[in-house]
Amino acid sequence: MISSKGKPELLAPAGNLQKLKTAILYGADAVYFSGQRYGLRAAADNFTDFELCEAIDFCHRYGAKAYITINAYLQDEDLEGLEDFCKFLASHKADGVVVSDPGVASLVKGCSDLKLHLSTQVSCLNTDAAILWKEMGIERIILGREVSISDAAEIKRLTGLEVEIFIHGSMCSSYSGFCTISNYTAGRDSNRGGCVHSCRFKYEVKPLQGETTTTHFMSSKDMIGIEHVKEAATLGIDSLKIEGRMRSALYIATACKAYRRVIDSVMENTEALEALNTALRELNSFPHRDYYSNPFDGKVSQDSIYYDGTPTIKNATSSYAGVVIDCSEKLAAIKLYQKVSTGDALEVVHPKASPFKFKASNMLNILNEPIDTAQQDTIVKVPSSLLQDAAIPNVVLRKPERG
Repeated sequence: MISSKGKPELLAPAGNLQKLKTAILYGADAVYFSGQRYGLRAAADNFTDFELCEAIDFCHRYGAKAYITINAYLQDEDLEGLEDFCKFLASHKADGVVVSDPGVASLVKGCSDLKLHLSTQVSCLNTDAAILWKEMGIERIILGREVSISDAAEIKRLTGLEVEIFIHGSMCSSYSGFCTISNYTAGRDSNRGGCVHSCRFKYEVKPLQGETTTTHFMSSKDMIGIEHVKEAATLGIDSLKIEGRMRSALYIATACKAYRRVIDSVMENTEALEALNTALRELNSFPHRDYYSNPFDGKVSQDSIYYDGTPTIKNATSSYAGVVIDCSEKLAAIKLYQKVSTGDALEVVHPKASPFKFKASNMLNILNEPIDTAQQDTIVKVPSSLLQDAAIPNVVLRKPERG
């Protein structure tokens, strides 16, 4: 059994407050999210100041940590208000901020006692660079995918810094995600929150000789590290990070539950193979690109490219149906993300137990009128008994597609 002191943190993305609550419900030890400015996911819902306060309080109430991203590369005009924002985060006891820009790091350090995490965008890949950042006040390094797990552990040993690695999610074909293609294809700065994911587009390739082809030659497969959790825990990696602030609550719930199960089985040395097999099935259930695991060995090759660009839903056995937003002893209110009709088979992604199926029935609209069909982006009420003991806020529902 690995020492409990070596238990890695499970870190999950939160594009909005509801997703944050879902992540914690399904096992995340910490979440990362952004305010309305300074982050690299401008297209996410992100958090107002009021929501930031609620989010941090919610995390602490459930024993989780809250990390705020301030990882855009900022110009002088972007810095206006940043000092006040940092003081605001410190006053509400945020557990850390993620930074890329050395100027931002210096400003944060000078105006608050916030713990500094160095973003993967900086491409800190070696011990000497890590030591330099440590001298600037950085306490945790989020390493790029170019670093193997064993090399990450060595950087931790030689520097005394915490190290964090990505364990699951979308990958960028650019070096450590440091890309400017969006700047030129869409006029939006990738490194200031405006990335339009140009690498996912289909391009014409015109060789000097031969026929012109169309291909997704820059689109990476998705990262999967579930089989590397034991290695990471054994080597003392501090935090395992799931990518995906733009992803659905179904993705967040399923990924958190899968990695939580495997981390716990590794630490307790119980049912490790069963936990891994179950987790692999679940990680294949939601929409995703083909998976690729070589980055954890520090080896990325042409096999990592998702050439055909097949829609991610074609790799899934289920789709996102909805999330419980409120419940009483008799009724559960569900926000729908697709159309549901009476008799449709749905499945509850249970936070603590195996998923279970039920058929939609006795549906009501928000006026408590009986309905047979509820449309996407509406709220429907169903008997709480259908969800059994999972009739609680932020539980996720999915619709089986096949299998």
